[in-house]
Amino acid sequence: MGAIQPIVTGPASEELALVHAAKGGDDAAFEELVRRYDRNVFRIANHITQNREDAEDVVQEAFLKAYRNLDRFQGNSKFYTWLVRIAVNEALMKLRKRKPERFVSLDEDIQLGEESVPREVADWSPNPEQQYGQAELKEILTKTIQGLPPGFRTVFVLRDVEGLSTEETADALELSIPAVKSRLLRARLQLRERLSRYFKKRTLGEATS
Repeated sequence: MGAIQPIVTGPASEELALVHAAKGGDDAAFEELVRRYDRNVFRIANHITQNREDAEDVVQEAFLKAYRNLDRFQGNSKFYTWLVRIAVNEALMKLRKRKPERFVSLDEDIQLGEESVPREVADWSPNPEQQYGQAELKEILTKTIQGLPPGFRTVFVLRDVEGLSTEETADALELSIPAVKSRLLRARLQLRERLSRYFKKRTLGEATS
């Protein structure tokens, strides 16, 4: 008698059913997976590569590799997490080839002295949401995220922009949970510092104009 399979319901069960169907040769099932996740994968790739054409290439390569290697997916994690891992590797590979002198490895050891930092990227005065429109604020934030080193930016995007859990982010990047927390903390610190400098500069400029 085979092992009893756990009952899974909700989106996770739908994803698993699609993966099983795709493994069985159902191309329509795989196309549904592409439809579900292509925008997410593109956003991640675009944040990492900072180039739309490269990001589009990454999306195509990621789904192609996922399709060719479906048999290797064992279901120990979500299919989306596995897909993100493939996409991140592809994006970092493009970045490494394009900017070898500026590339920051995700394996780089990072020493942190800070024990606790608020999750929110805030503490600005005046409140930027009161001073800037949502569209402008989004553009400022996007540009600031792009200024983060690739190793930090990737963790920040997966965790805080795409909403993956710490465990999922660690799985997708093949890092330990403490390493993800360290990189996320450093990314938030750098982001808050960069944004604070930007808003102070803007405020001073407007005050003297």
